Amino acid sequence: MNRVAKFEKVSLNEFLKTGLTSEVYEDIKLPKRATAYSAGYDFYAPFDFELNPGEGIKIPTGIRCQMASDYVLLLFPRSSLGFKYRLQLDNTVGVIDADYYNALNEGHIFIKLTNDSKDKKLEVKKGDGIAQGIFMSYGITYDDEANETRIGGFGSTNK
Repeated sequence: MNRVAKFEKVSLNEFLKTGLTSEVYEDIKLPKRATAYSAGYDFYAPFDFELNPGEGIKIPTGIRCQMASDYVLLLFPRSSLGFKYRLQLDNTVGVIDADYYNALNEGHIFIKLTNDSKDKKLEVKKGDGIAQGIFMSYGITYDDEANETRIGGFGSTNK
């Protein structure tokens, strides 16, 4: 297997900007694969939460990811939660670029989820898997001339 990335926590100061506590920060679990042949790294809930049908939540994971420059981290909901609750990422697929690591927010990965079920309340406990991240290599066109540097955090490209 090609090792291309490393997960780590954002700084405590950056995490506290979310309004959460240092106790929540201390308990953050870094993403892990469940088995030797799992493609996805499980992202875990940093706190308990409930989502009624139609409700959403923006979760500060406290995680950042340093990766090879020709890789991207793609985030998806956990399969089981999608089947049971139609749990969805609000942006359908999270795209974490390699240069996001150096953003002003330290590359803090947020996950925004919505329970799209019609009648099932979702209850998540701290430490439960909520999403999975998969690393993918990508290419660029021969005539690509992108040379800008990312400065801002989430949603800052082209601003």
